Parts: sequence; structure tokens; C-alpha cells
Amino acid sequence: MKVGIIGLGYIGLPLAVAFAEAGDEVIGIDVDQRRADRIASGHSGVEDVSDERLAALVGDRLHASTDYAALADCDAVLICVPTPLANQREPDLSYVVDAGRSLARVLRAGQLVVLESTTYPGTTRDRLRPILEESGLAAGRDFPLAFSPERIDPGRTDYTIRNTPKVVGGLSEESTERAVELY
Repeated sequence: MKVGIIGLGYIGLPLAVAFAEAGDEVIGIDVDQRRADRIASGHSGVEDVSDERLAALVGDRLHASTDYAALADCDAVLICVPTPLANQREPDLSYVVDAGRSLARVLRAGQLVVLESTTYPGTTRDRLRPILEESGLAAGRDFPLAFSPERIDPGRTDYTIRNTPKVVGGLSEESTERAVELY
């Protein structure tokens, strides 16, 4: 399977490494060219991913870039961008909106899209879906769309990506099934 991950910070990079270690090809996208270059050279910068683990995967199963076009051939794309709290203590969705707009330009039928960024209920359906549908494809019909909130506690060693239960919800039954198969 070929998995795309948008956002290579403390959520996206551990997921990228986990998928690559499981044998999947991973395309990691980050808007920060310096971060993408650092990861491409095998330097993590994330507490939960050692440089040694990352270096063993880079160039073979894990590729870092800033070019969204690299996602066009992915079977699934996970959006793992920051959602910092804004002035009214609500998540700032500007990173999700930007990622969605960029992904919509290369989205193809059949690609599973999963929002992993921490946000309030309804964000996937009410905010992300309309942006992705600017592609001309309909969520739930032309491509599966799901939400699976990030479940990472940085630095914790007893609960990691591998043993922390995932919560998954999809826009349709097929969306949910595809997301469950992915994880």
C-alpha cells in the first residue's frame, strides 16, 4: 500500500515511520522545506522517532517532500497538521483548510482521506469535505473520507502508536471500512 501523510511533526512522522516499518511505501508532505530536507536526510527532530529508525527507512520506503503532486498515486492520505487553539479557545483550522485545498488539486477517485488532526466533531464532514469536493469528486461516493483523532502522547513509552487503540469514523460505511483496513 502507498500511504501519504500531510504534516511530518509529532503526529505525522511517527505514523509515517510506523507505516513504513510495516512495509508500506510512505510519501510524507510538509510545508516546511527545512523539515522535509531534514527528514529526507534521516534526521527526525521528533522525540518519539530516533534518527536511526528514520534513517533505516528514508529513501527506501519513506520519502519526504513539499510537493503535493507526490500524493496523487497514494492509496490513502492522512492529514496530520497542527490545530492550535485560537483566541476563542477553538482549534485554528487554517492548516487543515490549506492542506485540504492542496490535496483537492491532486485527489483522485478511490483515495481514502483521513483527518487525524485534533479538532471538534463535524470538522471532517462540515469543513474538510466541501474543500476536498472542490476537486469535482464527491466524498463517500468517489472517495472515502474518515476521521481518526491522533492518539499520541509524545515521550510516553508504555502507550505508543502500536498499542494505543484507534478511534475511526467514516462519512459512509465504506469510508469506515477502508479506514479500519488501513489502520
